[in-house]
Amino acid sequence: MKTVIIGGVAGGATAAARLRRLDEKAEIIILERGEYVSFANCGLPYFIGGVIKEKSDLTLQTPISFKKRFNIDVRVQNEAVKIIPDKKKITVKNLVTGELYEESYDNLILSPGAKAIIPDIKGIESGNVFTLRNIPDTLKIKNYISKEKPQSALIIGGGYIGVEMAENLKEAGLTVSIAELSDHLIASLDFDMAADVHRYIKSKGISLFLNNGVKEIRGNKVILQKGETKADIIIMAVGVRPETELAVECGIKLNSRGSIIVNSEMQTNIPDIYAVGDAVEVENFVTKAPSFIPLAGPANKQGRIAADNIAGKISEYKGTQATSILKLFDMTVASTGLNEKSAKEAGFDYDKAYTYSASHASYYPGAKNMSIKALWDKKTLKILGVQIVGFDGTDKRMDVLAAAVRFGAKITDLTSLELSYAPPFGSAKDPVNMLGFVAENIVSGKVKQFFWHDVENLPRDGSVFLLDTRTPMEVSRGKIDGFINIPLDELRNRIGEIPKNKSVYVHCHSGLRSYLACCILSGNGYDCYNLAGGWRLYESVINERTVPEYICKECNKD
Repeated sequence: MKTVIIGGVAGGATAAARLRRLDEKAEIIILERGEYVSFANCGLPYFIGGVIKEKSDLTLQTPISFKKRFNIDVRVQNEAVKIIPDKKKITVKNLVTGELYEESYDNLILSPGAKAIIPDIKGIESGNVFTLRNIPDTLKIKNYISKEKPQSALIIGGGYIGVEMAENLKEAGLTVSIAELSDHLIASLDFDMAADVHRYIKSKGISLFLNNGVKEIRGNKVILQKGETKADIIIMAVGVRPETELAVECGIKLNSRGSIIVNSEMQTNIPDIYAVGDAVEVENFVTKAPSFIPLAGPANKQGRIAADNIAGKISEYKGTQATSILKLFDMTVASTGLNEKSAKEAGFDYDKAYTYSASHASYYPGAKNMSIKALWDKKTLKILGVQIVGFDGTDKRMDVLAAAVRFGAKITDLTSLELSYAPPFGSAKDPVNMLGFVAENIVSGKVKQFFWHDVENLPRDGSVFLLDTRTPMEVSRGKIDGFINIPLDELRNRIGEIPKNKSVYVHCHSGLRSYLACCILSGNGYDCYNLAGGWRLYESVINERTVPEYICKECNKD
C-alpha cells in the first residue's frame, strides 16, 4: 500500500507519522514544495521577536529524521503540479533541478494548507512589505530587521498573528501600530471583551487604528482610510484563504470559499483521495454549519483521522469548535465556540453572563482577575461559547470550559465541577464554578440582568431608580450619570430612600455586590435588575480607562 501526502506541515506530517505507526510495511511519501517540513508555524512570530533563539527549534522534523525514525520518504522542494485521479498518478516538479516526473499512489492525502490574503492595496509590492506563513517568510523579515534597522512597524490586520507580531516587534525595539478594518481586535471576541485588550495593548505603547483600513503604501508612508501613519516595515496579517488550485483542477469538489469538501472520514468526492488541514471545509461543532476554521490542533487531528481510515481503522472527525488562545505580553486572551455575532447569525436564542474572578485565592500574593463571558442556549442551556481575557490561570479555565462545550455541558453544570484547589492555584469557588453560579441565578430567575449597552437608554426622569452600591471612594474614580450611591453595607438601613413602586437598576464594580443588593431589595418586595459585568465592564467598553489587573477585594468576598 502506497500513500502519497502533498504538504508536509501539521496535518500532512501527522498523517504520515500516524500511518507508519499503524502500518509498518506501507510505502509513504511526503511531497513538500518548500524547503522545510513539519515546522512550527505558530512559533514564527516568537523567532522574529527573539523569544525562540534558534531557527532549528522551529523544525520539529527534517527529511533525515523522518527517514530514520519513521522510514518515510520526505521530498522537500518537490511540488505536485497535477493530479491524475483516473490513473492514480501525480505529476511532480523538482524545484531544484526543474525535472518533471510522475509518482503513483494507492491513497493520496492533500494537506496544502492556506496562503496569506494579499489585499488590493496600491504599493503593496514595496520591499518593506511582508507576509508571515512559513520559515522563508520569517527569515526575510528577520534579515530585513537586521540589515535595514527599521524603527517603526505597521501590522495590517488585528487577528491572532497580527497581535502576536505586534508584541514581538515591540519587544524587538520597534515602534508598532496595528490597522484593523473592524471596530476591535481578535475576531473571536465580542467588542465588550476586546475593550480590555485594546486598553492593555495601548498601555504597552502599541497604537491602534480601528475601523480603519490601508489605502496606499508609499515607501514608509501609509495612507489610511482615515488619516496616515509612517512605518519602516509593514506586515500583512489580514487572514488566509485555502490553497486548493491543485484540487479543483482534478475535479475535487470545493465550496464557494474554495475549501475542499470532505466527509467525516476526511474523504473527498474522488475515491482514495483525502484532504486535511487549513484547506478543508469543517463542520462547526456548535452550529453544525460548514465553516472555515484554520487552526493547528484540528489540522493535526484530521491528519490522524485520514491515516486511520487509510489503514482500515474507522475514525471520524466531529467538528471544530474554534478553541484558541493568545499571549499578549503578560495578558492571555482565549475563546471557544461562538461569540454573540456568530450566535445571532446561527439563529440561537441565547443568554449571557459575565464574571470577574481572581486567578487564585485573593489573599495569596499575585492574584489577578480574569474577565469571563459565556453564552448559552436558553432552550437547552448548553454552553455555546466562552471568552476570557485575563492573566495567570486563564489558559486552564479555558481548557475546562472548552471540554465542557465539547461534551455538551449545560451552563448550570459548571456549578458541580470539582476542580483542583490550593491558594496559589485557585479558589474554593473556582472562576469556572462562579460562572456556573452566576448563570444558575439567571436561569432560575433569582436575578434579572441589564447590560452595558442598555445603560444609556435607561430613563433619567425618575420613573426608575438607578442605584450604585460601590463605596464612595470607588464612586470618586468615576460614575454612571444618574445613578445614586448607597453603598451595599448601608443599604438595609437606607432602604427607605428607594421608592417601592419603581423598578431598581443596580450596579457595583463587578456585579457581585449589586447582586447581593438585588437579593436584599427583592426580599423586601422591590423589582430589581443587576448590571451584568458591573461598572468595570461598562467603563471598559465606554471609556477604556479601567486598569484590567485591578482587583476589587470587596468583589472576592463571599
